[in-house]
Amino acid sequence: MSDAPSTTRLDRPVDPAYDHILGPENADITLVEYGSYGCPYCRAANERIAAVRDRFGERLRYVFRHRPVTGSDIAVRAAELVERTEDAQQFWRAHLTLMTRSETLTEDDLEVVAGELGLASSGALQESVASAKARVDADIRSARASGVTFTPTFFINGRRYEGAWDDSSFADAMLGSLGHRVRTAALDFASWAPSSGVLLLIASIVAILVTNSAFGPAFGAFWEDPAGFAFGAARFELSIRDWINDAVLTIFFLVVGLEIKREFTVGTLSNKRAAALPIAAAIGGMVAPALLYLLIAPEGPWSRGWGVPMATDTAFAVALIVMLGHRVPVALRIFLTAAAIVDDIGAITVVAIFYSGELHLAYVAGAIAIVGALALLNRWHVYRVTPYLLFGIALWICIHASGLHATLTGVVLSLFIPTRPPPNLDALMAQANAIVTSEARHGDEILRHGPSLPALRALDTIHDRLESPADRMLRHVAPRSSYLVLPLFALANAGVVLATEVVSGHGALMAAIAFGLVVGKPLGLISASALAVRLRLATKPDDYSWSQLAGAGALAGIGFTMSLFIAAQAFPVASDFAAAKIAVFGASTLSAVIGVIVLWRARAPRAEAHSDEVTNVTRLTQEGPP
Repeated sequence: MSDAPSTTRLDRPVDPAYDHILGPENADITLVEYGSYGCPYCRAANERIAAVRDRFGERLRYVFRHRPVTGSDIAVRAAELVERTEDAQQFWRAHLTLMTRSETLTEDDLEVVAGELGLASSGALQESVASAKARVDADIRSARASGVTFTPTFFINGRRYEGAWDDSSFADAMLGSLGHRVRTAALDFASWAPSSGVLLLIASIVAILVTNSAFGPAFGAFWEDPAGFAFGAARFELSIRDWINDAVLTIFFLVVGLEIKREFTVGTLSNKRAAALPIAAAIGGMVAPALLYLLIAPEGPWSRGWGVPMATDTAFAVALIVMLGHRVPVALRIFLTAAAIVDDIGAITVVAIFYSGELHLAYVAGAIAIVGALALLNRWHVYRVTPYLLFGIALWICIHASGLHATLTGVVLSLFIPTRPPPNLDALMAQANAIVTSEARHGDEILRHGPSLPALRALDTIHDRLESPADRMLRHVAPRSSYLVLPLFALANAGVVLATEVVSGHGALMAAIAFGLVVGKPLGLISASALAVRLRLATKPDDYSWSQLAGAGALAGIGFTMSLFIAAQAFPVASDFAAAKIAVFGASTLSAVIGVIVLWRARAPRAEAHSDEVTNVTRLTQEGPP
């Protein structure tokens, strides 16, 4: 998890009285570049910018802001030097000189520009003019706040441009073609941290509203329609709901498994001391709700539902934390996410052991054999994902037929999709530059229409090496899980008839689930955390207070996705499942409200320390010296 800004928007609006601008103030299109005179890629992009400006003319205004190459003294001095210009015309003349005079920025370039500015002496070059330095520093702060991590970075009409730097790609973005607008809207929504939770909530509300409308019977019947395929006399068929719950949801469990793997290798859980607190909290947050459920629920079929209040819905909990903004420290978000990861491990284990059907050993043996094949692929360093996916399909068939829950395929598969040591970026960049430079020399040859096939293959290989197969799969599959799989699951499972006859006779069941989530979750999470700290098994970071931890504990009571999933396995009777869904919805909503209120009113550690200090001083004043 990174604390780096992930914004796609420009932090500081363009100010005609302050910024360096080429083009009319009322232009339709604004192109902002954060660049550096010491950056060779900025020099290369400078030609493309000139071509784009020629094409769009008065419709475009171009803005340049400084973001000197990190660690480059000459780049900083060059930026401060051009800021000592007297007017816009002089600035752009100096800017163009530094961008085009030589292939790389040199001291001679600074001497030439300094001479044009009337600062030819070497001593003058070393002078630090306060206003120029302040101007460059302001641009650097703006770049950091805008999420700029490399140069050049472009913003078109206030939004970061992440496409290619060729003329046609720039033009598509500036003209706002339909494809670009759709892609931009999708990226904007995905970059909004609470988006997955909001989409899941919308899907759930839609399912409930439709179920309780005139279309309710048809809506419910749709999910029960059979779908499948046949091979000769053999036929495999499931209802649409079962395809979603048993097959499509496997993608969600694959993502969960990959996130667990990442957390235990390079994330928060890879450090034993940092992992101790969220692990202890997660264990307490699973045990307490289950015990509380068993204390309330009557013996009989309902007692199987003890796993329902154990789960935490990470998407909803994190979405609410993000929406609270600076009131919630980043460290608390990391803690809750790590605890939810451990919580997922517990939920997966519970499903595998307690909510599977009768085992068929022949298919279990087949699944074990496929797992062995996956282990061999991993051991032989097979880094192509395709073989793993093919074996994954076969594994899903065996696990489904064995009586275990088929979604466990996703978790098992994630364990064997390989990781790789970090790449040598310098070597890869040198190789890519050599290929591109060589291809550019042949660009004007007759019958040459782009890079050669060997060059494209080599560039594909370099691209593949930039990240491990596990990281690549997580990057591609996680958005599909959040924005397609989970909303589809909610549509298929969240619909429930809100009627008194559904609730009638299920009071004890609903109370057990509700108390487990609303009371058991925060009680177990906070108690286990405090015990681990008291026994010195874990250390609570100073970034958040115990009252803020209590708010996170309350948010952990948002069960939803995993709670509904386990409830579907625990309660085969439709009326029981319907009552369980109402209890999960109600308890999750109440947990969310309590968590938000506690976090909104909770004080940061410094505020608590100051309050304790004031209390001690007041007490000593009243009691007098000992």
